[in-house]
Amino acid sequence: MYSYEDRTQAGKVLSQGLKDIHFAARPVVLAIPNGGIPVGVEIAKSLQAELDALIVRKLQVPGNTEAGFGALTSQGAMLLNERLVRSLGLNQHQIEMVTKNTQEQIDRRKEDYRGLVGIIDISDKDVILVDDGLASGYTMMAAVESVGTLGPISITVAVPTSSRSAADLVGAKVENLICPRIESGFIFAVANAYRNWYDVPDSEVIEIFKAYRE
Repeated sequence: MYSYEDRTQAGKVLSQGLKDIHFAARPVVLAIPNGGIPVGVEIAKSLQAELDALIVRKLQVPGNTEAGFGALTSQGAMLLNERLVRSLGLNQHQIEMVTKNTQEQIDRRKEDYRGLVGIIDISDKDVILVDDGLASGYTMMAAVESVGTLGPISITVAVPTSSRSAADLVGAKVENLICPRIESGFIFAVANAYRNWYDVPDSEVIEIFKAYRE
């Protein structure tokens, strides 16, 4: 059963839970492109927060573009699922090649966003990391690790839906985890929480940032 009509509604629902958290000053919403942007902008509007993005890409398993063995962020942080790396038998050369290709994808995406993202200093600020859902949790864990090196006051993760394992993994590393829908079933898909699910295009991300900044 769906919990949200779309990402916009999901962001509004998360905003209500976040209002119970005391932030020392105007927080920064760091949304993960592309699906986290429509969620994040609703939170930023509700909390009158600053809005920026942290680009995170999964490190794809060679020969299987749907699976990832870790993640890399636009801040340069990399997180590996060491257990999966060992079980797949990946060697250092393979890891380095995938990392290089992933970094190139991140660089291209930063160029596509035309200087609209990655511009807010988050040191000494409360940070709210937002995505449209957590499956394995490794993408968000890479984001948490990356943000943690930049000196924020606190890190809160806000997502509309998550697997139980990902919620436990991420929740243990941040001050607050806001997630109204946590599923414990064997099969999990972020899309199942939404009635209207689609791949968010770069053009929509650009328009959201332009409109919010104006």
